[in-house]
Amino acid sequence: MTSEAAARSPGQIALMFGGVAVLFLLTGMFQSWNLALAIMNMALISSIMALGVNMQWGYAGLFSVGTMGFVALGGLAVVLVSAAPVPGAWALGGTGIVVGLILGALSIAAAILAYTRLPKGRVRTLGTTAVLLGGFFLFRAVFDPAVAAVEANNPATAGNLGGLGLPVLLAWPAGGLLAAAVAWAIGKTALGLRSDYLAIATLGIAEIIIAVMKNEDWLARGVKNVIQLPRPLVVPYEVDLQQNAAFLEWAANWGFDPATASSIIVKLLYAALFLTVLLIVIWLSETALKSPWGRMMRAIRDNEVSAEAMGKDVTRRHLQIFILGSAVIGIAGAMMTTLDSQLTPGTYNPLRFTFLVWVMVIVGGSGNNWGSVLGGFLIWWLWVMVEPIGLWLMNMLTAPMADGWLKQHLLESAAHMRLLTMGLVLLLVLRFSPRGLMPER
Repeated sequence: MTSEAAARSPGQIALMFGGVAVLFLLTGMFQSWNLALAIMNMALISSIMALGVNMQWGYAGLFSVGTMGFVALGGLAVVLVSAAPVPGAWALGGTGIVVGLILGALSIAAAILAYTRLPKGRVRTLGTTAVLLGGFFLFRAVFDPAVAAVEANNPATAGNLGGLGLPVLLAWPAGGLLAAAVAWAIGKTALGLRSDYLAIATLGIAEIIIAVMKNEDWLARGVKNVIQLPRPLVVPYEVDLQQNAAFLEWAANWGFDPATASSIIVKLLYAALFLTVLLIVIWLSETALKSPWGRMMRAIRDNEVSAEAMGKDVTRRHLQIFILGSAVIGIAGAMMTTLDSQLTPGTYNPLRFTFLVWVMVIVGGSGNNWGSVLGGFLIWWLWVMVEPIGLWLMNMLTAPMADGWLKQHLLESAAHMRLLTMGLVLLLVLRFSPRGLMPER
């Protein structure tokens, strides 16, 4: 079957998106609209993450499993940009931390300069080592006392430097830039590796990013978490809406409970923001994919040797797409932290923020931007709803059974329905539609 013949018709595409929309409508009708909107908001964010992974894998064939790290960096950007600064911490050790970081960066730069300027052999090795060791001890001498002073400043509620106090919408592109900067550093060292080694390297670096965020309390309070992060100015707080006379009058006229109505309105405003970002990313992605640059990236993906023979710089293009995809993932990470109003480094795990996003891309159809969006919505709905549906089914099946170990075991096994369903969906798609629900044309 040719790729053109395997592509879905517009009617089939509309039917698949319509089917996913029905799932959300049924959730609102039979459970609650608040739940349906909460799932939809996270599905919008997950779709943006899937688009970032699709750029790396679907466009260029880069097998990176460091998605979790870039999501976390996006969340960190929200704290650094939008959280209120902590004046006491800055007074005690803020300057020392900044100076220490600058010294660390200068030490690395000096070591690189020494390595490039010194003659090969023992002189280069000894010179570079001496610069690195000297810079390391100087860095620690300045950095460690400053960190201790900052983390001792009211550790129960602060213990960190805080952020710049800027509007949170500015943190979204900042999250993309921070993820892109780290992706550049990773790409310069890891993109020359074979695909399986690249996967191991990116997974390891993602774990290092999470470990740093968990242990460096001065940065974002570590595992103590940063809470009460600001919302976008266009999204009010529910309690403010419930104290607004015009809103209360509107809710009474339509017969809505003020608490429920305020929560729904807030979620709808978030959904409008997330949908706007998703549409912008899709438009840019589709434009790039259909351009000569996009055709070149797919040519590199399909046959690197031929692309190199035609004069294309494969490593440079891989670095380029790796940075772009990571930036998109970082933006999605910043959006998720904004939605949660808190940064919780302990919740970042590869299952949720790497494996699940890859399932979205594979099920939707790698190389197809709209397929990634479809996969994002479908897989996230299943991820949230399968467990309660499984528990309901188990209760129905075990109702006639006598109490005992078998009934208890079956009821407890409902908690594993989520992972079972993800594996089953992935196997079915790979068996009956190996190129995904919406294959690349």
